[in-house]
Amino acid sequence: MEQQIAQDTTPIFQRIKDYLLGEIAAGRWKEGDVVPSEQALVRQFGVSRMTVNRAVRELTAEQVLTRRQGSGTFVAPQKYQATLVEINSIADEIRARGHAHRSSLHLLEKGRASELLARQFELAPGQPLFHSVIVHFENEAPIQVEDRWVNPACAPAYLAQDFSAITPNEHLMKAAPLQSASYSIEALPAPRDIASMLAVGPRQCCLVLKRQTKALGQVASVVTMWHPGQLYQFTGKVG
Repeated sequence: MEQQIAQDTTPIFQRIKDYLLGEIAAGRWKEGDVVPSEQALVRQFGVSRMTVNRAVRELTAEQVLTRRQGSGTFVAPQKYQATLVEINSIADEIRARGHAHRSSLHLLEKGRASELLARQFELAPGQPLFHSVIVHFENEAPIQVEDRWVNPACAPAYLAQDFSAITPNEHLMKAAPLQSASYSIEALPAPRDIASMLAVGPRQCCLVLKRQTKALGQVASVVTMWHPGQLYQFTGKVG
């Protein structure tokens, strides 16, 4: 083992990290499972305790592992990420992580603008809008409920789309290229229907992203996206 490590140009601590990450990605270790002790990893890789400690410490800082005093080191709950500065398809973000995406369509209909929606779309109350509710899954875990209203003037073919093969974001980007967007994020308790779709307890805290997009000189869509709070984080970078 020592000879094999010496011939590998990858730093030894990184090889240990890659091994631990590989076991988690392969599903052999799941959330809450205990991982081998540092002493066991020392014996397995034939390296110093300091080297193993660095690998475990970095994975703990990256929230891949979690340590419990007196109990050991465990696989931490995974926090799925979404970017904020760019408006990407959730399917693309999931696939970029090497994971599988699928969606489940719960509602696709033609509706009318309530007074609140009319203000958000800058339309008169009662004007027609398209409405969809879709649950997105990452590796079969429900991570987002997308409740979206769409201006038919921007995407007249919206109701004809197969949203098991394309996401609303992907269709809208083609039908009405984005001009601008505004959003807000808040923590809210999940209503019963949202909790059911996300497979979480009623009133469990969710991260909620509300976003309005504009295209073709008008408001194209207003969407509310619910995410299980313990599994999700938003990230972003400017410059």
